[in-house]
Amino acid sequence: MDSEPLLQQQLDHHQSLAYSNHSSSKILTLPTVLTLGRVAAVPLLIFTFSVDSWWGRTATTSIFMAAAITDWLDGYIARRMRLCSAFGALLDPVADKLMVAATLVLLCSRPLNIAVFGQVPWLLNVPSIAIIGREITMSAVREWAASQNGKLLAAVAVNKLGKWKTATQMAALTILLATRDSSLGETGILVASGVIFLYLSAGLSVMSLVVYMEKIRKIL
Repeated sequence: MDSEPLLQQQLDHHQSLAYSNHSSSKILTLPTVLTLGRVAAVPLLIFTFSVDSWWGRTATTSIFMAAAITDWLDGYIARRMRLCSAFGALLDPVADKLMVAATLVLLCSRPLNIAVFGQVPWLLNVPSIAIIGREITMSAVREWAASQNGKLLAAVAVNKLGKWKTATQMAALTILLATRDSSLGETGILVASGVIFLYLSAGLSVMSLVVYMEKIRKIL
């Protein structure tokens, strides 16, 4: 008597697994579309940054903030709805690095004049080089680890230090983009805080790289 409901539950379970596997095998899932949107937003960000008006500055900040939100949102949706895919996992870090690298280069192209720091042409260049250099290095290391064994791949998995790096990085770039708007009034303290966050992010980037390398050294 009880075997029929049990059999039905098992069938429902297998159908749900088959559906989730089918969904994850698709290339254009919802998380992947969001990630592609971030990639497409990079040239738009470059264009709005070059527009010397209030709407250009507002649009640039809005685009970056939307990209930062979708960076979290696509991962959440992929895990929640079981829509993870190999293509999405490959594209997601690429989209993040493109957006961050483009924003850093754009900010470096227009040196800041902050009362606290004075006129320092290399103020943003140093942390930007550290952050971009770290991302390039880690991309190469993760690609190499993926071709080796599971232990090495686990050693370079994202840790809490990397998450703090990303959080401070997003905060710094959002502040530095937003404070370009002269309509906000006196923004000296905000800009200074953005620079401090950027240097903190650069420090965490280098520190996390050292941690990853140390883990790899112990395995090898």
